[in-house]
Amino acid sequence: MTLWYAREDFTPEERARLTPFFSNLDGPVFALTNLPEVVKGALFARYSRTTKSLRRLFLDEFADEIGAGAAPGTEGVKVDRAEKLYDRVFFEYGDDSVAQLGGVHLACEQSSQLLAKAIEWGRLAAYLEQSTRYMRYDDFVEGHRRLTIPPEIEGTPAGQAYADFAERTFQAYGRMFEPVAELFRAKFPQDPSDSDAVYRSTITAKTCDTLRVLLPAGTRSNLGVYATGQSYEQMLLRMRAHPLAEMREYADLMLVELRKVIPAFLKRVDLPDRGIEWSAYLAETRAATRKIADGYL
Repeated sequence: MTLWYAREDFTPEERARLTPFFSNLDGPVFALTNLPEVVKGALFARYSRTTKSLRRLFLDEFADEIGAGAAPGTEGVKVDRAEKLYDRVFFEYGDDSVAQLGGVHLACEQSSQLLAKAIEWGRLAAYLEQSTRYMRYDDFVEGHRRLTIPPEIEGTPAGQAYADFAERTFQAYGRMFEPVAELFRAKFPQDPSDSDAVYRSTITAKTCDTLRVLLPAGTRSNLGVYATGQSYEQMLLRMRAHPLAEMREYADLMLVELRKVIPAFLKRVDLPDRGIEWSAYLAETRAATRKIADGYL
């Protein structure tokens, strides 16, 4: 069974502008190519505070108008804007994590919270994740909630029970949003020195931060990753050995895109006597450890 992912539509003109800079324009996993390091860092810096996908964010905020078939490079890219945003986030806001985002980047969109934690395990790379404290999560994408239903139970009574429970949590989240926001508006009146936009953003952040405890672990978000070839290799070996199908399927998506950018570093991942053997060892060790633990506990 294959997981469902929303597909973003781009006009022919938009596809022409995106093609030089993204390894694909249709799937949820894609690599950034031919972009200056400062632009990649700025894109991911914006990633954590927007509901937009990375490709849409690039079009809306970092792409200049260019003709179809333009040569890859800085032409068509707002480098000055990226440099200013990077300086503001790093120096003024003190967000040191942004300083790590200067190499190979991989966008991992529509990942569940569990998948995000599997990707981030060990903190061997730099990560910026779409934050549930800055945006509402009770909307629909193409008629679907932003939710992963595990392939192992999709289409079964257990899968339906899971989806029904998740739907109730999203509905509760939506019902409570305005009352909680009103409570914060009463508790924290607008300061005359704050603009309406700043005040609305503050109240929204407080409300989202309070209500995100309701969101199920299958809630999807977007994740930006920067890592070395070695770190990606270790990440994929672990994910390919994971007991959950979502992690294994997503690892295959990641491997395809990473090989478009750094193929030499990932040759061993699916070789029978190397990566496959390592992943099998990790899976067997996990199972054996659980069996021993169950015997004692």
